[in-house]
Amino acid sequence: MRLSITIVHMVVAALLLAAVTPVDAGTAPVAGKNERMVALVTGSTSGLGRELALRLAARGMHVIVHGRDSGRGQAVVEEIARRGGSARFYRADFARLAEVRRLAEDIRRDCDRLDLLVNNAGIALIGRPRRESADGYELHFQVNYLAHFLLTELLLPLIRQSAPARIVNVASGAQTPIDFDDPQIERNYDGWRAYGQSKLAQVMFTRTLAERLAGTGVTTYSLHPATYMDTPLVRDAGITPVSTVDAGADAVMRLITEEGLENGAYFSGRRQARAHPQAYDEEARERLWALSRKLASQAE
Repeated sequence: MRLSITIVHMVVAALLLAAVTPVDAGTAPVAGKNERMVALVTGSTSGLGRELALRLAARGMHVIVHGRDSGRGQAVVEEIARRGGSARFYRADFARLAEVRRLAEDIRRDCDRLDLLVNNAGIALIGRPRRESADGYELHFQVNYLAHFLLTELLLPLIRQSAPARIVNVASGAQTPIDFDDPQIERNYDGWRAYGQSKLAQVMFTRTLAERLAGTGVTTYSLHPATYMDTPLVRDAGITPVSTVDAGADAVMRLITEEGLENGAYFSGRRQARAHPQAYDEEARERLWALSRKLASQAE
């Protein structure tokens, strides 16, 4: 996706000429039935996702706000509206893959384009007992990775027809290799290990997706936005923040707006970096893809 200065100015001008009424998903007008670019940011009711939603709306994009809490979601939509932007909230719990499928179906129904997908939603249940999703999968693996794998796959036809388009996966520098003999960590469970495995899965998925989408005009990147940002996820994990949401948002926005980036690359902050070695293991990445397809289909 090319968010050049010229295109952004055209979109903003169109926004100023159009009547915009951002309201809740139950009553909002159909989105994306015009030339305004459309962005979906998962987990955008607080923290990094909220800041990204506000910034993208300020650039003239219609923003699909996603989260589990309708009240917080509507608050973001209303904030965007107060600033003159366009947004709509869709509720979905990523601990339930049926809700991921419904979210994708609703977006395909309401939008005829999707220029940007930011897979940002996540959890970090550090120091807590192992938990499973409604589908029976380790909760970090499903919410942080598998739900995004499925959502991306379901939305790919819409994204491809909107090319040039981008997919940005918000991962982490905390990366733990996947044990394919025990991918759900049913033995020797540790919260940090589970979190790190889910984040490395995002990086691996990004590289494989980039290869499979080569030549389509859809590019994809993953990143560690910033270390321990001041977000509810970090504070709820009992960690003292050491960086700001703005710093993380700056890093993500670079991957959204800048041209000439290496497709499939991993970034730490604003610089391209080296991920865990397993991310570059083609056999491991294909095993993860096959496992993801299997788990997603079993939950149908």
